[in-house]
Amino acid sequence: MEEGKKKSKNLNASFVTGAIALVFLIIGYQAALFIHKAAVLRIAANRDRPDTVYVYVKEAGGDTLSGTVVRTGLQSNTAERVSPPAVRHNAPHSAEVLEVREKLAPPRESFQFNPNTVSIDDLRRLGFSQKQAQSIENYRQKGGRFHRKEDFAKSFVVADSVYARLEPFIHIPRLDLNRADSTALLDLPGIGPYFAGRIVSYRKSLGGYSCPEQLLEIYRFDQEKFDGLKDLVFCSEPEPFGLWTLPEADLARHPHISKAEAHSIVLYREHQPREAWTLEGLKKAGILSEEHAGRLSLCKLD
Repeated sequence: MEEGKKKSKNLNASFVTGAIALVFLIIGYQAALFIHKAAVLRIAANRDRPDTVYVYVKEAGGDTLSGTVVRTGLQSNTAERVSPPAVRHNAPHSAEVLEVREKLAPPRESFQFNPNTVSIDDLRRLGFSQKQAQSIENYRQKGGRFHRKEDFAKSFVVADSVYARLEPFIHIPRLDLNRADSTALLDLPGIGPYFAGRIVSYRKSLGGYSCPEQLLEIYRFDQEKFDGLKDLVFCSEPEPFGLWTLPEADLARHPHISKAEAHSIVLYREHQPREAWTLEGLKKAGILSEEHAGRLSLCKLD
């Protein structure tokens, strides 16, 4: 009798356990169906994300929500499949989305601009986003400068395609060595306060630069430094130096004429005919050294 009761209790416990397990299985199945449907609906709703294309492919014999989801990254060109393999297609609305975005984007313009001074508003007109335009402005605010067109191309916010479109319109004015002050000269590559001051003071001694090569006459201004900026500068027309008209004292102030040479030049002018007044004539007469005559040849003389 006791043994029968024990068997009955065991059967009842097994039945309860089985019933509970069945209930959990049913609940789990229903939850899985719900999660699957929600996931597919969410993917379909979000398939217009700019960096990803989601494609839902219905499988034969399935209901309207079963099938395969293919996720394609636009940047990495990789595809990730969930469930059995499916045929990969472009989302049918992608071209329409791109067309709408193109219409909503502000029109791009192309006009001449200096990347060192162009305003944020004009950068927006050129096709840059607000964030990109602000990045360029931040770079300039921190002292950054675009010396050449190629420097603008190196900016991380300037895509190659954008630079190719804008390159003909980029205009970075060259610096006038006869008008620039020491602050403006600091914008040149390789020029610090020392050389900026020397360039200005030497300009005063010369009476104005006749050509950029005269920078090489400045103490410690070497060829490497000159090569780094020669395409960024020019010389406006200086006042001519009156080699054949100035008095002795004024001649002696020129950096390439010593006091003795100035005195000899005056005597030469007094005793030689006008057609003989040349640098070559002064050299032949032994008045000017080869070095001074060569440097004076770069000057605009009167």
